[in-house]
Amino acid sequence: MPSLDLLHISLADQCLYGFTQGQLRLRLPVSTALKGAGERNGSGCTPRGLHQVRAKIGAGLPQGAVLRGRRWTGETWTPTLHAQYPERDWILSRILWLSGCQPGVNRLGPVDTFRRYIYLHGTPDCEPMGVPLSHGCVRLRNADLLRLFDQVPVHCPVRIEEAACPEWASAPLN
Repeated sequence: MPSLDLLHISLADQCLYGFTQGQLRLRLPVSTALKGAGERNGSGCTPRGLHQVRAKIGAGLPQGAVLRGRRWTGETWTPTLHAQYPERDWILSRILWLSGCQPGVNRLGPVDTFRRYIYLHGTPDCEPMGVPLSHGCVRLRNADLLRLFDQVPVHCPVRIEEAACPEWASAPLN
């Protein structure tokens, strides 16, 4: 499959849409922030607007690899490990680290997406998708993230919007 050249995340749909040359190629369920949309540092919200993938972290790690501070802990997620640390905000498998592209909206100062450490990342498969539950990041199923990771180049544009995307939700994948 060719590389994706645009990701669109709809907060209303709780869905990520991947495009190549304007054609819908990928549709994945996600989980965005429990607190909704917002850009301010410390808000726990998912930032809106145009972003780019600034860094790809975790290539070659096993599915379910536990990441803290953008480094592999050496652990791989299991239900037993989850029960041992029930309050952890699990960042698993891979990270696509986002950087805002709009100064004053999602870049620089108190609204800087990159400095807020906003990622697309894997989450335990026991966590629901399609329901906003994150602390600001965009969570995906680990298998979906592994598929996405290989198709997304660094600097790929990522648009995050509150609006629903009904025409994309039912469109056939090309």
